[in-house]
Amino acid sequence: MKKQSPSKLTSSMTRSLAMFAAVVCLVAQISFADAGPRTISREVLRDKIRGAWAGQMIGVAYGAPTEFKALGKIIEGDIKGEPLKNAITQDDLYVEMTFARVMDTIGLDATTADYGEAFKNSKYELWHANAGARRNLNRGIAAPLSGHPRYNIHADDIDFQIEADFIGIMCPGLPQVSNQYCDRVGRVMNHGDGLYGGMFVCGMYSAAYFESDPRKVVAAGLACIPAESPYAKLVSDLLAWSAKEPNDWRKVWQQVEEKWDKNDPCPDGAFRAFNIDAKLNGAYIAFGLLYGKGDWQQTMEIATRCGQDSDCNPSSAAGVLGAMIGYAKIPEQHKLDLAKLADTKFSFTDYSYNDIVKSSEMRTLEVIKQAGGKVSETEVVIPEQSPQAPPLEQCDFGVPTQVLMVKDAAWNWSSNWVEKVGYIWADKIDTRVAEGAGSEVTLKFTGTGVALAGDLSKDGGRADVYVDGEKSGLVADAYIVPKTHDNDLWRIHGLKPGEHTLRLVMRDDADPRSKGKKLIISRAIVYQAK
Repeated sequence: MKKQSPSKLTSSMTRSLAMFAAVVCLVAQISFADAGPRTISREVLRDKIRGAWAGQMIGVAYGAPTEFKALGKIIEGDIKGEPLKNAITQDDLYVEMTFARVMDTIGLDATTADYGEAFKNSKYELWHANAGARRNLNRGIAAPLSGHPRYNIHADDIDFQIEADFIGIMCPGLPQVSNQYCDRVGRVMNHGDGLYGGMFVCGMYSAAYFESDPRKVVAAGLACIPAESPYAKLVSDLLAWSAKEPNDWRKVWQQVEEKWDKNDPCPDGAFRAFNIDAKLNGAYIAFGLLYGKGDWQQTMEIATRCGQDSDCNPSSAAGVLGAMIGYAKIPEQHKLDLAKLADTKFSFTDYSYNDIVKSSEMRTLEVIKQAGGKVSETEVVIPEQSPQAPPLEQCDFGVPTQVLMVKDAAWNWSSNWVEKVGYIWADKIDTRVAEGAGSEVTLKFTGTGVALAGDLSKDGGRADVYVDGEKSGLVADAYIVPKTHDNDLWRIHGLKPGEHTLRLVMRDDADPRSKGKKLIISRAIVYQAK
């Protein structure tokens, strides 16, 4: 990679900020041209809420068979979606309903700690940032620290982005209020761009109640996140490139791929085609809206064909479109299918489609009143509110520079570590296993950070970690509660550039819930500050 001079870097930053400023001006001049309160009938409001939830269900079932089947490539050929009943068992929907339930029971003033407590006690399968958060919450690391990069290597991942829709749905024309709720909920599992993913999606929902142009809806979502964030820069690029190539989404997809599908800090994505990063998948949502141009099938199809998390992305794209056009204008066959399921409870929830629509409408009316609007039996009046981005924060893991597998010469294992076959997805790998006190390993690496990946399980043990001779305040703990799938064993970032030595020493204790004292290490990911 070529080094750029300070003048070139400054020029590049100036161009990026200028592009973002142009987008914000577009939002200010077009989306909010009719300044002042806006009125919408209760009937239309309800229809849009119904459309948003129906869109999520239809989109996720459509993309379900393709999820993570296309990594760094476009899905070609026919897409045969699952029957709509597939949506009933989708985590894309039932996880967000966990947080909706908190609002319905505790109230709209529920705190981040309240959302964290509900998540801590959830019983469904979780992965990535969600799994990291539940792991932390069950170790006494409360929200918002449960989603902080010091404790969660997945903090930039997609998780909150796919669980935030319910917030945007209940904030029609109120993007600032939407961001406030996102900040409370999203910090349970995410930080930085991972948090902004939810704000971007919810900002689009908020705009969708009063805007029929998908391009303006995407621009409105963009205006809800910091211009300097990589997430905002990616969406700004997409808006600019799609304006130049309005009819060739594949060409623009390739531009996004070449510039942005790289340097994923997630242990599963480092130097692999897999990418569960929030901003890349958020761009794929925007692809569906921009190139779908208001057509239901095209919106879902393009968001799906972009690949990676290709059930979550069409779910959010179709959800936003459902809010734009309303339930009444969704293609008839989908409505016929939904009618058969409308009273079926989603997995792990007390909500059916009809229930969550009713719940969302009640919360929406309360949000409008709290924002200074008016609610009557026939209509609502929503005060003027323009997007306002939060201060910039970033996960500072750095760029992955090496993946050191357990047989690499950088490792020095004591004699009581045992070889064991492990897996990264379907790929076999070598791992090292030890149990109980006495086992040690050292790792020499050059960079500003490192993450240890391994198998966390019900019989996991603990180890102390030393970096350059200094004991870390973070223990490597391999125990994890059931149905929580994570490989984030230990992590550190912010070290001085250069050579470092990590020493891991097995302890004789474990979490009281653990059935053993086992530690399995599969690899280390080395990072360099950007």
